[in-house]
Amino acid sequence: MRGAKSAAWVAGAIAVALTATACGGGSSSKDSAGGAVDPDGVFSYQGVEPQNPLQPANANEVGGGRVLDNLFRGLTEFDPKTGALKMAAAEKIETKDSQHFTVTLKPGWTFHNGEPVTSSSFVDAWNWGANTKNAQINSSWFEDIKGYEDVHPASGDPKTDKMSGLQVKDDKTFTIELKQPVSYFQYKLGYVALSPLPKAFFKDPKGFGQKPVGNGPYQFVSWDHNVKITTKRFDNYKGDDKAKNGGVIFKVYPKPEAAYQDILSNNLDTLDQVDPTDLSKYKQDLGDRAIDQPMAGTVNIGFAMYDDAWKGVDKAKVRQGLSMAIDRKSIGEKVLQGSREPATGFVAPGTVGYQKNDSDVFKFNPDKAKQLIKEGGGVPGNKLTILYNSDGGHQGWVDAVCNSITQATGIACDGNPKPDFKTARDLITSKKLKAGEMYRTGWQADYPHNASFLADVFRTGAASNDSGYSSKEFDEMADKADKAKTPEESAKLYGEAEKILEKDMPQIPLWYYKSNAGYSTHVKNVTYDWIGQPVWTQVEVLKK
Repeated sequence: MRGAKSAAWVAGAIAVALTATACGGGSSSKDSAGGAVDPDGVFSYQGVEPQNPLQPANANEVGGGRVLDNLFRGLTEFDPKTGALKMAAAEKIETKDSQHFTVTLKPGWTFHNGEPVTSSSFVDAWNWGANTKNAQINSSWFEDIKGYEDVHPASGDPKTDKMSGLQVKDDKTFTIELKQPVSYFQYKLGYVALSPLPKAFFKDPKGFGQKPVGNGPYQFVSWDHNVKITTKRFDNYKGDDKAKNGGVIFKVYPKPEAAYQDILSNNLDTLDQVDPTDLSKYKQDLGDRAIDQPMAGTVNIGFAMYDDAWKGVDKAKVRQGLSMAIDRKSIGEKVLQGSREPATGFVAPGTVGYQKNDSDVFKFNPDKAKQLIKEGGGVPGNKLTILYNSDGGHQGWVDAVCNSITQATGIACDGNPKPDFKTARDLITSKKLKAGEMYRTGWQADYPHNASFLADVFRTGAASNDSGYSSKEFDEMADKADKAKTPEESAKLYGEAEKILEKDMPQIPLWYYKSNAGYSTHVKNVTYDWIGQPVWTQVEVLKK
């Protein structure tokens, strides 16, 4: 199968990165060693309230995405340890040119309501998700497919409700034709937006978003908004990652410090991330239950590039100057307890195409920062704020970044906290921020290729292009990269596109994430995958 060689390459790159500094998470803790396992036991996870209803094409943030990742399975998926590409609902995906694909589905797969998963389950879902009338936040994920413009025109109503590039041959076979070759397209097929949907979805999409029916290892039970989302094991799941537990409860926490205390008291079983306040002591507190390993994720600050005040070539100098006004190393060591590696680019390590740049724009240099900001005409309004969600443990480093900017340049900078993740995301995705209103943003790879960090975030009109950045030069290079013959060749060309971002600086990369997490004494066999999520299905719950 085309891509097998590249998948192995990905596996090697990420496996090396993940094993280099891993600590904990590979076995049960001393507290829980030897305990009998309850195969029907349910465990809890530190989550956040989803921004949108639980529809696969309407989640591009972790609140909804992590729940949907467990409720649905697409055509492909990634090995949790290595990130290697493998088949999920697809038996095989054949192509000779990376533009025309024939998909054959595995037999026996059903949705949680018993309906068979068929070719139409995918084709109908993708056509619906792409249609501009349905206002799905991930609609641009379908733009590679021929006929996307007919269902999602730049203006006006769709010409049709079906993309010409999708054709159902029979219940287990369908074809995909792209507008042009995309060598890494099979990687993109592992993203949750391209999941299948049952017939019940199309009868009531809105209602479905509150009570989704998927085809993954877990099925939906209930959603108590701003409190928790409850799932249970789907016993008829046909994937090879069947759950070793009875379900997952995604508990919403207004403060990450509260989640950490609940881990210590066994009122929560798995953490997303240890809050900055407790980073200095969590390994001592949790012992063998502490997790410390790399993950494919970044922490950035974004600009409202859609505001006219940021338009113009010279304004890029201002953004570069602000980047050079931030002392990443000191803040990472003092505020984040050494848990973050200073970023030298837009792509996280352990990803195909990652390159450790030596660009001055990522180096702390107050004198150069002031010079560039002056040459660029100064910060609009000569004042900055950084919007962030208070429930994410960001206040300490946001305040430190602002202090660094102010001390280096004299420009006033303050944190702009919002009560929760959903509120902050709603403000960011609405694109109503002003020039001086920067925002905290993070990104974890949806697939292990640098296109996930670049094209999916910075291409004009991309679903996750929150800054509204648009560059003809970047778009042309991304298109050229997509047409490359192999994922590796594509990654090299995307490396050239990354240099364009260094020049334009629509976001400021700050640090590369690590998985700094842990788990309670009620569970064992807790490991975290290449993008920093628990390997949900492998967690074992101990009998109480």
